[in-house]
Amino acid sequence: MPSLKALNRRLREARFIAKGLLSTRHVLLAHLIPIRRCNLSCTYCNEFDEVSKPVPTEELLRRIDKLSSFGTGAITLSGGEPLLHPEIERVITAIRASGAIAGIITNGYLLTPEKIHALNRAGLDHLQISIDNLKPDEVSLKSLKVLDKKLEALAEHAAFGVNINSVIGGGIKNPEDAVVIAKRALALGLANSLGIIHDGNGHVRPLSEREARVYAEMKALPRSSYSRLNKFQENLAQARPNAWRCRAGARYLYICEDGLVHWCSQQRGYPGVPLADYTLADLKREFYAEKPCAPMCTVGCVQQVAMIDNWRAPQQAAGRGKQAPSPSLPVIDRG
Repeated sequence: MPSLKALNRRLREARFIAKGLLSTRHVLLAHLIPIRRCNLSCTYCNEFDEVSKPVPTEELLRRIDKLSSFGTGAITLSGGEPLLHPEIERVITAIRASGAIAGIITNGYLLTPEKIHALNRAGLDHLQISIDNLKPDEVSLKSLKVLDKKLEALAEHAAFGVNINSVIGGGIKNPEDAVVIAKRALALGLANSLGIIHDGNGHVRPLSEREARVYAEMKALPRSSYSRLNKFQENLAQARPNAWRCRAGARYLYICEDGLVHWCSQQRGYPGVPLADYTLADLKREFYAEKPCAPMCTVGCVQQVAMIDNWRAPQQAAGRGKQAPSPSLPVIDRG
């Protein structure tokens, strides 16, 4: 039977969706980066460095206040590795105090029972870990062998929702690992999801016959996650473009460690405006602006947010001072 915390979380999530359907005048989801440094260096990831200091907590609190002024429904902390921030619990508490759903995307290495209980006390709603293989290799150290004890601790102690994301596509040697990882997550009572990633040149290629078999097997598993396989991946699995209305910069905001608003982690510089200076006019412009990178995009969280508005408000191409990003360079995001 779901706990009272879980029932409360589901009620707030239902309100989040209802509010999004009723109004387009607020931000649905923001990704906030508290630190760009990471304790790992997965070869397909370009969202980290090895030297950056944590963003000062007071500055993060100001950014949360600004997001609150936009009526932001959910704020997810990412990185880098957000658990490296020394006051991450304080930041989560501030997100919850703002009225937003609080999430975090982590590699899981720093999780302990004590840390999980601290996240419980802070009011965390959702946590996602990406696990790429069964054993560490030169592509990724995020392996089930290393993280399985962390998953057991989450299953035992977490009062928040936990999703385990696995991937197939460029650079992943053993796509069958994704099925083993997903089944392990389900056995522990955790949610699971699957991401399709680009190759080393930044291109989405059709899944191989071997990868396609894994994709089909993953689709047949119970899908208890809010981050599920969807129609976007059906096309991306065959390297076909998607027709959709990306609302990045409006309904979805990516705020980097420098406090700038970007379409997403892969399109830094667009619009590239400081969050402190971002206005309702910026939100409106980006809501109606067509994104040339959208057809082959693999950023799942942006696609999921866009589903709420995809049926309304047609977009149009908008001229910019900078050259728009190429639509031929699809990307991956852990969200």
